[in-house]
Parts: sequence; structure tokens; C-alpha cells
Amino acid sequence: MKITDESQDRRFATTLARGLSVLRAFRPSDDGLGNAEISERTGLPKSTVSRLTFTLQSLGYLTHARRHDRYRPGPALLALGNVASASISFVELSGPIMQRVADETGTLALLSVRDRGRVLITKTWRPQNVSSIWLEVGHRLPFKGSSSGHAMLAALSEEGFVEAVADAEGHRGLDEETAREARREAYTQLVTEGFVIANPAVYFASNIHAVSVPFQSRDLSEPVVFTCGAMPKDLSMDRMRGEVGPKLQAGVRELERIMGQGPFLTRHEI
Repeated sequence: MKITDESQDRRFATTLARGLSVLRAFRPSDDGLGNAEISERTGLPKSTVSRLTFTLQSLGYLTHARRHDRYRPGPALLALGNVASASISFVELSGPIMQRVADETGTLALLSVRDRGRVLITKTWRPQNVSSIWLEVGHRLPFKGSSSGHAMLAALSEEGFVEAVADAEGHRGLDEETAREARREAYTQLVTEGFVIANPAVYFASNIHAVSVPFQSRDLSEPVVFTCGAMPKDLSMDRMRGEVGPKLQAGVRELERIMGQGPFLTRHEI
């Protein structure tokens, strides 16, 4: 578990942080996790993980429903997720808008948030009657080499940007210099075009093209990012710039109008 400045504060509850790091270790593709795998992913000692998983399972946040040697997210987490979605108003309001954008463009629409040193997919809208790329809720994207990551770097405050780069710990070669370059380029795209497209030549996955637009909700202290993605054969650079990017931008602007907010574009030194 990464030690942060906050963890040195006397108010910081280390045991709680460790328990949450166990929950964050799970990925949608997992067929359950054993204590050894959780220990490897979190960096926590196996003895500590054993106590945490027992406690979390007792409280319903983890379950042994199918195989008693492997843990899975439990019903209490599902309840928390539903409460969070209902409490953050823009999530429900964005649904019909992003589904329409997905259907009109034939792309997978995504909602992503910053998850320490990664960008976490929290919602997807798949186009009707069209096969789409494999990204799912819970998948973490890198800051470096993804349109979602570059848009997030551009939209974060200076404090949030510095924290994100530190949390990334050099993932995919990200350092402050390369992060600031991506931040400046993405910010310029937001000003001139209204959306962000990471250079496909350095994209983290060669079989994905994507375009992103950040959004700042009054419900959250940090921006989130809406993205449309598809395979390169279905989503060329010309199509991203001429069709999908503008439609995604229009969808985000519509959401801002519904919420009574003006267009979001951070004003900070980059």
C-alpha cells in the first residue's frame, strides 16, 4: 500500500485504508481472489490480508459464495454502489445522453474517474446492435497513452495533477515532464476543438481509438471524463475529429445545461 502524505496525519485510519485497498484489488475479469493474490496486488502481508478479508467477508463486503478459497465482492458493496450512483445526480442524468451518443456513433461510451494513479471506468453505454470494444466497468486505464488519461491530466487542478503523477509512480514511464507535456497538449485540444484525442502512435492499446471530454460536477471535488472508443477500423482519426468528438462534446454540454452549469474548462497554469 502506497504511503502518502495524508497517511502521516494522526487522523489517518491506517487499518481502514488497508481494508479499502483490499476491496480496490478486485478487477471485473477476476474469478475470485485468494489471500496470496490480494497480498501481491496490495503489497500487504498475507497475515494482514487474512484478517482483513475475514472481517470484510463477515460484514458482507466480500463473499465466499461459490468457492470457499477465493473471495469475491459481496452484496454490501453492491448496495454502496447503488447509494453512490443515486447520490451523485449527474450519473443518472448522463445515462440517456451517453446512450444516445453511443448509438449514434456506434462506439462504446465511458464514464471515468481518477483512481489514484489510474483512470477507473465506472460506467459504460454500449451501442445497440453493434459489437463494441471489451472495456468494462472496473477497468483501470493509464494516464499516459489514453485519451481519458490525457483529458483527466488537463482537467485536474495543479494540486490534483501533482498528486496523480505521484500516485502513478512511473506507470508506463510517466514522469512529471511527460505528464506536463500531455497535459499541455490535451488542454490545447480542449480550447481549440473541445475534446481530447491522445496520439494513437503512443496509445496504451493498439486496438483502441478514443476521444474524451472532461466534466466537472458540483457533486464532486474532481473532474470526471466521458469517452467514446472503438477499434481503429471503426473509428479513424478523421471520424474522431469530424463526427464522434463533436457529438461527445455536444452531449457533455447538454448535460451541463440540464444541471444548470456553464461549460467546464479549467483555468490554470499548465
